[in-house]
Amino acid sequence: MTDTLNVDGLTVHYATREGALQALRDVALDVPPGQIVGIVGESGCGKSTLINALLQLMPENARIASGAIRLEGEDLIGARARRLRDLRGRDIAVVFQDPMTSLNPVLTIGRQMHDIQYREKRSTAEKRRMAAEMLGRVGLPDPAAKLDAYPHELSGGQRQRVAIAMAVLMRPRLLIADEPTTALDATLEVQIIELLKELQQEIGCAILFISHHLGVIAELCDRVVVMYAGEAVEEGPVADVFQRPGHPYTAKLIECDPGRMKTRVAQLPSIPGDLPDLTDPPAGCIFRDRCDRAAERCRTRPDRVALRGAHWALCHFAAEVSA
Repeated sequence: MTDTLNVDGLTVHYATREGALQALRDVALDVPPGQIVGIVGESGCGKSTLINALLQLMPENARIASGAIRLEGEDLIGARARRLRDLRGRDIAVVFQDPMTSLNPVLTIGRQMHDIQYREKRSTAEKRRMAAEMLGRVGLPDPAAKLDAYPHELSGGQRQRVAIAMAVLMRPRLLIADEPTTALDATLEVQIIELLKELQQEIGCAILFISHHLGVIAELCDRVVVMYAGEAVEEGPVADVFQRPGHPYTAKLIECDPGRMKTRVAQLPSIPGDLPDLTDPPAGCIFRDRCDRAAERCRTRPDRVALRGAHWALCHFAAEVSA
């Protein structure tokens, strides 16, 4: 069976005054149909660049140096602009972090949900009915009345539900969720997670879920890809990666998760050191300068080390870390 999304050897550079900033380097990941794959990593790891590359909405100073992005076997890199416009919204949809920046503040919810169906040969009344039906499906009370509301008249949780409804209205093959729970409180976060699970099962789409919140990834995703400084350093089933991480960076991320702390502390744990300069990344392991296990062999680039099943890590010491 063809994966819904296949990313193979993706390398993306940004032109800067200091030289080419290597935002992504040789990133590979697959999102099978019907699965939810999480992307996790600290700020600056390349999550946003990955989303822009998948959508082929890159800034002028960015270029894809190498690699392939395939949606059910169709290569998106180099596709014609018209073909990409046809895919966006219908086959690839996105739920962004802040719905106030993704919803138009001067148009009603109904107008925006009507416009998103512009490719469909339906009457205005039918499009309005479909929009109200989807708003009801995502748990908004009195959905027909909400069509006449403006975004500022809704709460943050309601706006995020509207954004999700708009994204799934066209029943996309791939749904990209870009930290959709970050701006919500804990109760709404749980509700949105459950909603995404239900919708994924209902429409059968694959979901690429981007987050820095390990708890959300553990609750929602089937598999997780850990990114650091533009590289995918570990991937596997969520339970395997979180219970027996194979990369030192993954292990430190888990140690820093406040949800794991049993007692109060004056200072939250953190990973010492800074991200490397991606205009001149170090040779060998990208995490070497911040790693407690760093040794001479880390000056050479590690290969993927297979751990259990489909679980792998990009570390010379992966087997020892995971043991």
